[in-house]
Amino acid sequence: MASSSKMTGAEKAAVFLMSLGEGPATAVMEHLGPKEVQRIGGAMASLESVSRSQINQVLEQFSVVVQDQTSLGIGSDDYVRSVLTNALGDKASGVIDRILLGRNSKGIEALKWLDARSIADMIRNEHPQIVAICMSHLDPDQAAETLLFLPDRMQSDIILRIATLDGVQPMALQELDNVLEHQLAGKSSAQSSLIGGEQAAANILNYMDGSKEAVVMEGVSQVDEDLAERIQELMFVFGNLIDIDDRGLQMLMREVSSEVLVVALKGADEDLKDKIFKNMSKRAGEMLREDLEAKGPVRLSEVEAAQKEILATARRMADEGEIVLGGAGGEAML
Repeated sequence: MASSSKMTGAEKAAVFLMSLGEGPATAVMEHLGPKEVQRIGGAMASLESVSRSQINQVLEQFSVVVQDQTSLGIGSDDYVRSVLTNALGDKASGVIDRILLGRNSKGIEALKWLDARSIADMIRNEHPQIVAICMSHLDPDQAAETLLFLPDRMQSDIILRIATLDGVQPMALQELDNVLEHQLAGKSSAQSSLIGGEQAAANILNYMDGSKEAVVMEGVSQVDEDLAERIQELMFVFGNLIDIDDRGLQMLMREVSSEVLVVALKGADEDLKDKIFKNMSKRAGEMLREDLEAKGPVRLSEVEAAQKEILATARRMADEGEIVLGGAGGEAML
């Protein structure tokens, strides 16, 4: 196995938890979200041999990180509110609601542990606005998959409602949470909780298949063309890969097969192609150019599928902190 400096965050967490023993590791995992559990569990399952040196490196890194932390104010809602309000002013309310209200949303948060089909079955008969609220709480890729299990006639309406969702009153959110918690049991401030919005809708669409995405966006456009354009501008599309820095692009290319890359680049502009060539070895770049020239006509659906596959890899790497995405829908760097 690679040295700790070459391990992913999930691999380091897996090594650390496995070094703790079953009991303590279980106690830690209980505080993680479904995606974190899945990533770390997958890393645990893939570990083949870990040397004592690698374990020591991971534990030393953990020790350094812990020493930089402080317990002052931990567990105090008032402290969190005070710090965020002083730091962010009027912008703090939405952040506070996400942290404090979201933390206590047992029913809504429990949806994240279900598979997409089960979520769709649970919410399909609810009012579309309720469905939109639930979808806004899911991770974008999970929400995108769930959307596919809902009736076609609902999909555009749900995206439209997510994009125009300004907020939900805490009492209403708590009532919805209680209902969901009750359904799942068989298996604060006056400010609104800031969920949904155009970016949330864009994030969900980013994870959808190109053809389905186009159908949903067409439905949104028919209702509100300006909104559809704003959502489109916020989406992270294949062309936005040009905004990833050179090191990040090199890391991404190592995760992508040459066959998928060739098909995806059939639909890319010359600037993006040039940047990708620049971040490859001379020999690899020449081989890629030859493969592109030799590749015959490719269906648009195949190009879109290849580009979606690369974008999914890029978003996974961004979620794991390995690269930073730029461009539309990306996080601003200060």
